[in-house]
Amino acid sequence: MTTTVAAPAPAPDREANHTGSKARTYFLIGLAVLFSLAAVRVITGVHEVDSQGSLRAAIVATCPILLAALGGLWSERSGVVNIGLEGQMLLGTWGGAFFTYYYGPWVGLLGAIGFGVLGGLLHGLATVTFGVDHIVSGVALNLIAVGLTTFLAEAFFADLDSQFGHGGAQQLTGLQKPTVITIPGVSDAATSLADKHWFAISDVAALVAAVTNRISVVTILVFVLVFATGWILWRTRFGLRLRSCGENPEAAESLGINVIRHKYAAVLVSGGLAGLGGGYLALVSSPGFHTNQSNGRGYIGLAAMIFGNWRPGGALIGSGLFGYTDSLRLRDPATIHAMLLFVGFWLLLFAAWRIYKARRTQGIVLGVFGLLFLLWFAVTDEVPRDFTSMTPYVTTLLVLAFASQRLRMPKADGKIYRKGTVD
Repeated sequence: MTTTVAAPAPAPDREANHTGSKARTYFLIGLAVLFSLAAVRVITGVHEVDSQGSLRAAIVATCPILLAALGGLWSERSGVVNIGLEGQMLLGTWGGAFFTYYYGPWVGLLGAIGFGVLGGLLHGLATVTFGVDHIVSGVALNLIAVGLTTFLAEAFFADLDSQFGHGGAQQLTGLQKPTVITIPGVSDAATSLADKHWFAISDVAALVAAVTNRISVVTILVFVLVFATGWILWRTRFGLRLRSCGENPEAAESLGINVIRHKYAAVLVSGGLAGLGGGYLALVSSPGFHTNQSNGRGYIGLAAMIFGNWRPGGALIGSGLFGYTDSLRLRDPATIHAMLLFVGFWLLLFAAWRIYKARRTQGIVLGVFGLLFLLWFAVTDEVPRDFTSMTPYVTTLLVLAFASQRLRMPKADGKIYRKGTVD
């Protein structure tokens, strides 16, 4: 007698479904932001809210923050908190400027990555090998980087002067830039359509024009790195092993995974990405290098990573939010005043959502803030410049305060790991 056993049905690909759901969510969020910006532009008549120039400035401001966020993501997914992103970015600014001056911008970018990797190696030695508290090591690295880059600038840049650069005790300007790309037919058509100021259509055209007209190859590389990070960490065996080190290193070790090696790999990649962010600041965002150039962007990148719930797509959205607010300081006062209407609308919308989810206290607080922003817009004509310079940091605090309840960090993030120990 023979018995036929039916083959079990294949299990649904939950990870793929989750990724697809996330992609749809991000797309819908993007559409909502686009239409709300278009509405603000039409209501206020301030077309600089999402003009080609404004969006280009926002993209340029986003990229170094995004690179720092990706660096933090790699490190923390392996269980190592990297507060030293700021210092690694600073090392990258000097390395990028030094090697660009002598060897050109592409070698300069490699130099920026190399100096960032060096900062990651120091952080890895302190935390992974010697078991130093991760926060203490990161803060120490930031302080060392400030002093070291200032010393190196005075030692190597003070007497430089040539057709490519002009040195000084605290700066090196006039450096060669990486290649920029323009798509002639697309950029011209998009610019023409954006100038018509049609609702939504011109807003999309302005975004297309911003990314097709004199966009740096390094900017394109940054967004490629977002997708590469997601694929490596969530679609490869190496990524699965690395993430397991951040969740339960003892269990990972029991399965034969070299936890120390994976932590070092993650911290080195983290430092390299942060260093590239520093090189971006020196070679793309500004005319050259100056001391303390990161100006807190490493910390903002860390906040963007946390806001994004330790995922590449979320980090991209958070970095875009902070990058846009950072670029506002470059716009005219009318643009900043119009954004009060945008912020007030979204706060009221989010307040209604929190109340619907039975989070009444949080919803009421958000609603009050939303009404205050709308009142501010109604009774004033401009926003003080002093407040404008604070917007990236205020945004960081507000976003983390209201998003903290939905976040889940890797379980072993920040814990000291010793090989052979059992938790």
